[in-house]
Amino acid sequence: MFSIAERGSSIRTEVIGGATTFVSMAYIIVVNPAILSFAGIPKGPSTVATILTAAAGTLLMGLYANRPIAVAPYMGENAFIAFGLAAFGITWQQRLGAVFISGIAFLVITLLGIRTWLAESVSPSMKHSFAAGIGLFLTFIGLVETGIVEPAKAVPVQIGAVRSTPVLLAIFGFLITAAMLHKRVRGAILIGIAVTAALGYILGAGNAPHAIVAMPYDISPIALKLDIAGVLRLSFLPILLTLFLMSLLDTLGTLVGVGAAANMLDEKGNFPQIEKPMLVDAVSCIISGLAGTSTSGAYIESSTGIREGARTGLASVVTAGLFALSLFFIPLFEPLQSLRYAYAPSLLVVGMLMLSSVARIDFDDFTELVPSFATIVIMVFTYNIANGLTAGLLLYPIMKVLAGRAREIRPGTLALAFLCAIYFAFGLPH
Repeated sequence: MFSIAERGSSIRTEVIGGATTFVSMAYIIVVNPAILSFAGIPKGPSTVATILTAAAGTLLMGLYANRPIAVAPYMGENAFIAFGLAAFGITWQQRLGAVFISGIAFLVITLLGIRTWLAESVSPSMKHSFAAGIGLFLTFIGLVETGIVEPAKAVPVQIGAVRSTPVLLAIFGFLITAAMLHKRVRGAILIGIAVTAALGYILGAGNAPHAIVAMPYDISPIALKLDIAGVLRLSFLPILLTLFLMSLLDTLGTLVGVGAAANMLDEKGNFPQIEKPMLVDAVSCIISGLAGTSTSGAYIESSTGIREGARTGLASVVTAGLFALSLFFIPLFEPLQSLRYAYAPSLLVVGMLMLSSVARIDFDDFTELVPSFATIVIMVFTYNIANGLTAGLLLYPIMKVLAGRAREIRPGTLALAFLCAIYFAFGLPH
């Protein structure tokens, strides 16, 4: 069923690879509900929704696409849902409705082949600028959440109370996690969260788990509570456009990245049968909106399992099973969700890892550098991912025309630029 022998693997290798991937990305069980709580989504049901979405999406990836790629709510998209939409003053039900509608859109354009066409219309430099910008955006959120940076009156921000126990714990958490990543420790981010929380408990800055095993929370307060009708209006176009672009590019970048790690790419550098994992990604987005969590898709942490030798969907089935099992161990994760000094350093770590994409931007070509630069700085300094994505995609064809290189502009590039122009002309940029 999984073509294990044909891909040069074994059942034991696939099981180990799937378990490694789970340990590497299990931090999302803690971080995602903590971030989404700022949008008003209750943490208990949100934790269940996060786990169920990850389990269902990853299982689909294993059984249908037969790829060792795990699926879960995206870092970056969850920050957009929680923080990027704060100025719009919309309900969390409408935010979930936007996730659902974007998933439906993904499904339609994937089936029509348009999603691949649009993804290939974005230049490599622009794709990497999106990743770098989102990385810095997550970093900024992490700095504020840890208290390392705080708002100020005379200037926009200033250094926080760095001598306080919570801030010192957060700095420790970042350093210990970074050190473990350097040593290639499996599950470094999750271990870093747990160690920092334990130290905080010893110092009197946190609470220990009240139990180890328990029945999952009731998910009914958020499941199927999405507001679809409230999203289907012109003012929501920038929100839908942003979720569309972020997930489109996240998925493409992740698939290419893990494909390269597993030697899955063809001689042209393309991911074979990419439509299958993209279809799974689209379905998982729909599940996210229905379950009550943020946009989900393929996870770059899957590369940890691939490094252990995973090559088939069996590894994903193992990862999905471990996510499902974690439903009954939520009491172990729950205390961590209220400890900003414990989970916020993971935002700094993920942001640091995503920032490496800036090295792949073509700094020698100003038609690539200018829109990439605009994407990053506008995303971070306006505290809004949508502003950066749309500004960069709009400036890209303009720079090509001004440089006399209009022939390099693809039809898909113009289509994306047109959508971004609508965002600035008729949407609600803030």
